[in-house]
This record gives sequence, structure tokens and C-alpha cells, in this order.
Amino acid sequence: MTIEKLTESIESEEYRKRFGGHFHELKWLYAELYGDDSLHFDELCEQMYRWYCERRDTLKELDREREANPDWYKKQDILGMMMYTEQFADNLEGVRNHLDYLESCNVNYLHLMPLFDSPEGRNDGGYAVADFRKVRPDLGTMDDLEKLIKECHNRGISVCLDFVMNHTSEDHEWAKRARNLEKEYMDRYFFYDNYDIPSQFEKTVPQVFPTTAPGNFTWLPEIQKYVMTTFYPYQWDLNYRNPVVFNEMVYNILYLANKGIDVFRIDAVPYIWKTLGTDCRNLPEVHTIVRMIRIITEVVCPAAILLGEVVMEPVKVVPYFGTVDKPECHMLYNATTMCTTWHTVATKDVRLLKHQMDILSGLPKQYLFLNYLRCHDDIGWGLDYNYLRNYGIQEIPHKKYLNDYLTGEISGSLSEGELYNSDPRLGDARLCGTTASLCGIEKAAYRHEKEKLEKAIRFDLMLHAFMLTQSGLPIIYSGDEVCRQNDYSYKDDPNKAEDSRYLHRGRFLWEDAEKRNDPDTIQGRFFAELKKMEELRAAEEVFASDAEVWTADTWDDSILAIIRHRGSQRLIALFNFSDQDKTAWLNEGYEPYTDLMSGELIVPRDVFVPAYGFCWLKNNRY
Repeated sequence: MTIEKLTESIESEEYRKRFGGHFHELKWLYAELYGDDSLHFDELCEQMYRWYCERRDTLKELDREREANPDWYKKQDILGMMMYTEQFADNLEGVRNHLDYLESCNVNYLHLMPLFDSPEGRNDGGYAVADFRKVRPDLGTMDDLEKLIKECHNRGISVCLDFVMNHTSEDHEWAKRARNLEKEYMDRYFFYDNYDIPSQFEKTVPQVFPTTAPGNFTWLPEIQKYVMTTFYPYQWDLNYRNPVVFNEMVYNILYLANKGIDVFRIDAVPYIWKTLGTDCRNLPEVHTIVRMIRIITEVVCPAAILLGEVVMEPVKVVPYFGTVDKPECHMLYNATTMCTTWHTVATKDVRLLKHQMDILSGLPKQYLFLNYLRCHDDIGWGLDYNYLRNYGIQEIPHKKYLNDYLTGEISGSLSEGELYNSDPRLGDARLCGTTASLCGIEKAAYRHEKEKLEKAIRFDLMLHAFMLTQSGLPIIYSGDEVCRQNDYSYKDDPNKAEDSRYLHRGRFLWEDAEKRNDPDTIQGRFFAELKKMEELRAAEEVFASDAEVWTADTWDDSILAIIRHRGSQRLIALFNFSDQDKTAWLNEGYEPYTDLMSGELIVPRDVFVPAYGFCWLKNNRY
């Protein structure tokens, strides 16, 4: 159908303009994947307009505001927090009743972890979705979610939700009907009568969880077929070669956008296209799909943006931004810097981190990363081993060292982490633990070692200062603001005991939050310092995402120096990853700078930085 035919019944001039500006590219991309399938393409276009018409007026007004200010999510005063609804406040109504607390934390971007209906005990932390339009009953209803989003918007808080792209739960309606051998629904997944083709896939496709969920296929004895299951046996991979799958998943996104969702964290996006003979990762068709989703949201609901979950090396991550004229994701996770940060914690050597920062600083300013220290997931050691080999560091023994240090197995380490998905055969394992416990707060407090506790608290603050210094959107993991420690109770739950990621997914302790205003407690001291850093970042334009950023030499491999420059303002940020007091040797002139945290005047030449401490030095020119 021509654009004239598709738009003849469109009454909205606003929609007509948006749709007309994107129609030809969308049609071309759709044909690239699905050939001359005008039936499904025309249906998609008609449904897009329906979803636009159903969008409430307040959201359409937000669309217009953000179209006029497309960089709204790049401001340096945006601070995020991610949380599990049930762990923070039992249910969605509980979260709504605690929005005052989030505001006290300076949070204006709220990421609610997966909350859609999923089967108990077979949900991978909520990532096995049985219904994309139904909230888990124990968390509330879609009406509760919409009420929470409206209240967040009234307070200037944006809301992010996970959207699982790659798979559904085996309990999804499509999967149930596929299990009944209904061809229309079987075609939405990958089914095989025997192991011939699955065995060919296994030759080139890596395993995501080789110990807890080996292989990429699951045998279903009741129907005598194999189904593709890249992650877990109860998560069935969707077949995006089928245009019905693409269309229906887009409709789910638009349904949620009309509930008011501001940010879609598109989960596991690199995996969504499968081609025999490849590793089924980051294939060109994936980028076609993401670009089409970007176009569709810009037409129907431009207030909503895309956050790509691409936990891979930088060379594979950056393409998900697309290009300047054909963008894909608005934001991407900065997973590489996260794991490199913990590498630096264990080695006390900043050279790899400095190298990583230099790479990021060379990227276009319009690329925005979401920065974090910890999240719901484990720490995987996807480091730049080619660079580390320059220093004689080999991958397998180095991973063992990092895990030994951060689980406290090495003398002198105060870290309290646990391994996840350990594979002794390959000498590989990932790591779990809260920021506070990995920094040593848990162990030092338990042992009543006052001096070590002081260093551990300072270390935790320094890491948060480093996160806040990076360009992008910083995300606090709920509980980190009050030094939440590991929760070992997961071992008593048979549905969680085998998954050590629940070590850092424990319940939010409101008794700790109540201590945040008491300066005589760990929580009170930490919260006050973190809040001060957050407010400085929001107020100082030198932290803006368009600032020039580079690293400087300090003549000490345990001290990282980052310089930010915007207009006449310059910030020198110093981070000491050593457990010893240090002097950072700089060559930044004799003009005194102001230490933003203490107010002290300091000449940036020989700067004292305490063990595990940091400095934010800003020039006095405005």
C-alpha cells in the first residue's frame, strides 16, 4: 500500500508529519527482512496509528515537549536508581508510597526490574515473561503500574522498564499453543523434529550458562521436538524471521508506552536474530530490527526512548547507537567500564581503566552511556585481554585472581563476594556481591576493625564519585545509598539457592534507610557524602555530557586522573585505588583550584589523595 493510501484516513496533522518523515525508510527496512510482505507491513502501519490515537493527551503533550528538547535525558542533573519492586516495598503501591524516599535520594529516573507475569521458580529473575501486558499478581495490576507512573511524572521522575526481546516464558500463550502443535504458534519459535540442525547450531553458538543451563536447545518429550532456548530451558527463543513476531512485540512496546513508560530497557537484544553457521550474536538483522523500533517509537510515542542491554566488548557495543542520521538506541549500558572498575579494585592498577576511559572519551558526544557500579546481575570478566597481555597478564589465571580477591580468598582482601556460574573446566566464573560488601564494609564492620572500616567506607564513596564523574547517566543500585550488604538468606529458598545473584538481590532494609540522617552511623555518613556529590554533579555544568573529557598522568599506576572541560570550567578528578595514602603528581599550572567536597584551595601539582580516596578539584574561573 502506498503512503497516500495509508494516510488518507489520518486526521492528525502531527502524526501525518511524523509518519511521512519515516515511512520510506521503515518500508525499506521491513522489506529487507521480510521481502515484499505488504500484508504485514500495512497491518503494522495501521496499528501504529491506532496506538497513537489511543495515547492519552498528557502523554502526547510530553511527546511534544521531548521532541522540542530531544536531549532531555542527557542532562547532568538526572540520577537513576534501579530496584526490584518486591524487595523495595512489596508491591507497586508500596513503591508509590515511598516516592518521598526516592526524592530524598535525588532520584529522578526509576528503573523497575522485571515485573510482568512470570512463573514462580522458572523465571530467571523475571526475564521469562508469560504475559507482556499483565503485572505479576503479587506486585499489583496494570492499573497500579499506571498510577505509579503518573505519580512519578507528577514529581518529575522518569520510569524505565525491562522489555525482554529475545524470548518468552514457556508459559506464554504462544508457547502453550505451540506445545499443542498449532503451526501458527510453532512458527513463532524454533522447533526441530530431531537434533540434526540443533547440532549444527551448537558448533558455532556459544553457551550463555554452560554450567547451569548447558546447550542452546531443549528436548520436549511430550511433543517429541527440540526448541531453541539460548538462556534457560523455560525461555523459548522468538523467531524474528516471522513478521508476526516482530509486529506483535512492537504492539507490546506501544501498549506499555501508552501506559507512560519513558525508557524501554531492551533486554538481550544482540541475540534476537538467528542464522545457522554464525554465533547468532550481533547479526546485521538485529540492527535493522532496533532501527525499526526506534522509527516506530519516534512516530507513535517520541517521549519514549530505548536503552540497549548489550553486555559485550566495546567494539560490539557502540554499533547499537546506530549512526547520526540513522540512530538506534538512545543509551547503552557501560558494562565494560563497570567490570574494569572491579578489576582495578582487585589489582590496584588503573592502567586498563585509564585505557578504557580514553576509548570512551574519543566517541561522539551524542553517544550516551548508562554508568553503574553494580546491578541485578553478576560481574562477568569481559576485559580487554589483548591490552592486558602487554603487561604479561593472561586471561584464565587473571580471572582466577580477580575472583579470589573479590571473594576474600587472598590475604589482605576485605571483599565478601561469591562466585556465579563457575566452570572449573574452563577456569571461568562470574562474581556476585553488593558494592558495600565488595568494598570491605561488611567484613570490617563484622570484625569491629575501625580503621579498616573507615577505609572501606571511603572506598565505596570513591567508587561512586568515579561513577558520577563519567559522562552519561549514573544509576544507583537500590540499597547502595545506605551501604546495603550481602543477603545470604537466598540459600534458604529452594527457588533461589542455586543462583548466587540473589546475594545482592535481597530485601531493602528500611531500618538502614532510617539511619541515613544519623551521622553517627555508617548509613548516615555514607548517605550524606553521596548526596553532596550528587548535588554537586547536578549543579556544576562541567559534568554535562557534552564536556570534553580526557585522562592525565599522575606518575602512579594506582591513581586515576580524569579531566573534564566545558567552556571556562575545568575539573580535575583524582581517584586513589591503593590502600595507601598517595601523592598525585600533576602538571596543571599554579592556579589554585577548589576542592568541591571540602572547599579547600589546592594547587594541582602535588595533590595528596588518601588511601581509597578521591578529589574533585574545580578551577575558579566562571
